[in-house]
Amino acid sequence: MPATMLREFLDTHGVRYVSIRHSPAYTAQEAAASAHIPGKELAKTTIVNIDGVLAMAVLSANDMLDFSRLRELTGASTVVLATEAEFRARFPDCEIGAMPPLGNLYAMDVYVDQALAEDDRIAFNAGTHEELVQLAYADFAALVRPTVAAFHMELVAVGV
Repeated sequence: MPATMLREFLDTHGVRYVSIRHSPAYTAQEAAASAHIPGKELAKTTIVNIDGVLAMAVLSANDMLDFSRLRELTGASTVVLATEAEFRARFPDCEIGAMPPLGNLYAMDVYVDQALAEDDRIAFNAGTHEELVQLAYADFAALVRPTVAAFHMELVAVGV
């Protein structure tokens, strides 16, 4: 089961968490809806290539990554979306698109959008398209030690 390494990591560090099973969902917004979690409270992990180095950009399911802001934040020349071919081997225990934002498990830096850091709790994919993990943001931050900054653009709902 893909979430095994994640659970073992959290258990080893004495972190309290809740595992949330839901029907299969392949986008962060679908996962939030399926698990009955507001989209602003569900973190999605986006793998980016920052000057040739893979990293995680973590933001709300309701938001889009502003590549220009992330480039400014990192001082990089280029920040682009990583291709599956670039990162697939790093996540042998995860389904593509369901990677948890624990870069320390995958030798990657983690950048978290400021809006997520302001919440008391964080929920994210647990390595599958059918399970989320929810825990205190303070515990997540203590384990991952992400760089926190504002680098999102809000999605605008059309026809609502």
